[in-house]
Amino acid sequence: MFTDSAKVYIRSGNGGNGHVSFRRELYVPNGGPDGGDGGRGGDIIFEVDDGLNTLVDFRHVRKYAAENGEEGGKRRCHGADGKDLIVRVPEGTVVKDLETGKVITDMSGENRREVILKGGKGGLGNMHFATATMQVPKYAQPGQPGQELWVQLELKVIADVGLVGFPNVGKSTLLSRVSNARPKIANYHFTTLNPHLGVVNLGDGNSFVMADIPGLIEGASEGAGLGHEFLRHIERTKVLLHVVDAASVEGRDPIEDVHAIMDELSAYNPELLKLPQAIAANKLDAVYDEGADPLADLKKEFEPMGIPVFGISAVSGEGVNDLLYYLYDVIRKTDRTPKIFEKEFEIEYVGDRSLPYTVEKDEEGIYVVEGPRIEKMLGYTNLDSEKGFDFFQKFLKQSGILADLEKAGIQEGDTVRMYGLVFDYYK
Repeated sequence: MFTDSAKVYIRSGNGGNGHVSFRRELYVPNGGPDGGDGGRGGDIIFEVDDGLNTLVDFRHVRKYAAENGEEGGKRRCHGADGKDLIVRVPEGTVVKDLETGKVITDMSGENRREVILKGGKGGLGNMHFATATMQVPKYAQPGQPGQELWVQLELKVIADVGLVGFPNVGKSTLLSRVSNARPKIANYHFTTLNPHLGVVNLGDGNSFVMADIPGLIEGASEGAGLGHEFLRHIERTKVLLHVVDAASVEGRDPIEDVHAIMDELSAYNPELLKLPQAIAANKLDAVYDEGADPLADLKKEFEPMGIPVFGISAVSGEGVNDLLYYLYDVIRKTDRTPKIFEKEFEIEYVGDRSLPYTVEKDEEGIYVVEGPRIEKMLGYTNLDSEKGFDFFQKFLKQSGILADLEKAGIQEGDTVRMYGLVFDYYK
């Protein structure tokens, strides 16, 4: 069974807690704090695996969790970092937030590896909190919690040419003739459940990738049959090739079939009909009615719309070369860079206003902001990135922390400390 979408739960590791301990050595009567820092929680990393072409493995394993960091130890010992968890996916996998449907990342093109959820930061040991007035701190920072998320994985095949058409019109036969692909071929509906990819080699180093998009049915754009699962594969193709049964072996009207497929494509995503299109009138060798000329009928209907029609026989090979060279010429004139779905969803800590925090000025004149709300925010925010730092500034303002600092008398140039983060205050 082909699987091209999956819902999975991912969770990065919790950071290890900082440790509280004091030096206990001979001849050192007043040993200072020596509690070590906790280890960092493991990240959830998505990585492209060229050996995969389906998401079937995610049907059996739906939860992925990285290791937690270990607690710090005595004598300034740093806790071990949790192991990252690498989730391997086929190229073309789009990762979306399950709740909103927004794109988190597209594992395509040069994007071969991406950290999706960062592990929680390890807590600082009590050795960091000694001051001139508090030489025996009995407090250590807890590790930051990991992040968790339900995500939707969608595989969108990357190909230059997408073969579309109703079941049993000869798409698989055509692909097996012109490429190295060997799809299963049989004379019954929906025999193709996998989008098969094949490389069409025209010689002299000229080639392109063709995908057999499984047979569609009317109502596919509304989810009938396996419609949505198959239609999403067409979104990355550069050229659409309609394959129709020109001989009407099963009594279908090839002209009506092309219009029906166009209607499904338009209903799913109107942008698809802006792609270059061509029609392969297949099974011409099976036309036995001497008075019928289905090829001429197709040309009369669609060539005025700018859609060329080629008469072929996928079985005998008649007319196939002319079709392939036309397709290659169209592809050569288009940008072959795979369509990459832009990131729409940023994983952020939105803030739990029920969690407390405190703003105090210590003996050294430093404004100290602490509390569970601050700890959680710092654990979820990557301050090394521009977007993360912008979020940090917005959080300070919207949560009321800046207002509380101003009430406490802070002036420009004063120092603020939030656990391990120290910065100067400027409006």
